[in-house]
Amino acid sequence: MCHGRRAEEPEGTPMTQYVQVQVAIDDRAKAAELAGSAVRARLAACAQIVGPITSVYRWKGEVEAAEEFLLLVKTTRERSAELTEHLRRAHPYETPEIICLPIEGGLDAYLSWIGEETRTSQA
Repeated sequence: MCHGRRAEEPEGTPMTQYVQVQVAIDDRAKAAELAGSAVRARLAACAQIVGPITSVYRWKGEVEAAEEFLLLVKTTRERSAELTEHLRRAHPYETPEIICLPIEGGLDAYLSWIGEETRTSQA
């Protein structure tokens, strides 16, 4: 999971308080379902579905290849643990790829929008 600040990062640093969570899944409809559920729950401001892509990986001692779709989900660091758990519970894989990457830069207005859309209480 991607939460907490790095030691050198001051409280409230706007760029690193936002993250992108990437998730791979084997079906476009399932990808859309995961994306929609995360946005409806306000755990994510948006989710993009990329693919199909080809994933090559080792699983249980065998090298395999599969067609998958990649979700790129934007959220705040504060909501990332809850988003990760939401995705894990809803994902059909035994060990899903759920990776959280800090957003180190971006358009201030877009980053602020992520924060607004993921607030737990809306005015």
